[in-house]
Amino acid sequence: MNVTNRFSDRLEPIGIALGVLLVLVALTTLAGAPWTTKGDMLASAIQVLGAVATAGIGVLLVWLSRTD
Repeated sequence: MNVTNRFSDRLEPIGIALGVLLVLVALTTLAGAPWTTKGDMLASAIQVLGAVATAGIGVLLVWLSRTD
């Protein structure tokens, strides 16, 4: 088995790393409970929606990086 050909594309590890980073950022944003620190409910809802969208983009990036 050739270890140097582990990834079929040179950018695959970068896509996976960035996707995982985006998911971790979204999870830490949600773990910080933004709905408890903001006075405005609309601002909290937008922040939660943005965190969920960030996680979705991260998962999509990892999926796209892993498929051929």
